Amino acid sequence: MNAYFKGGVAALALLVSALPAAAQTVEFTLINNSSQSLHYFYTTPSNEDHWGDDLLGADGTLEPGMQGTVTIGDGSDQCLYDFRFETGEGAVLEVPQIDICSLNSYTLND
Repeated sequence: MNAYFKGGVAALALLVSALPAAAQTVEFTLINNSSQSLHYFYTTPSNEDHWGDDLLGADGTLEPGMQGTVTIGDGSDQCLYDFRFETGEGAVLEVPQIDICSLNSYTLND
């Protein structure tokens, strides 16, 4: 009976590991510690090649010294994301492979 039980647990563990990871919604604090106003913030899973929607929205601007809560809920099960920031002054910054699964905050500096 013990051998059957051990085999059943192993089969269950194997089945659980074969299931796809669940889609996630991640929230973190975005801190604008730069001297420029942030007008657009785009993200994409690092294994994709197109940017998602602007997370600041149509009327969103994150002024220097301000912070806000960002929600990424695009249905992906990935942890590594690329970030793209665009400022009102015309600067563009792309940051690859940020682990959003363990991210509590992200600070944008000059």
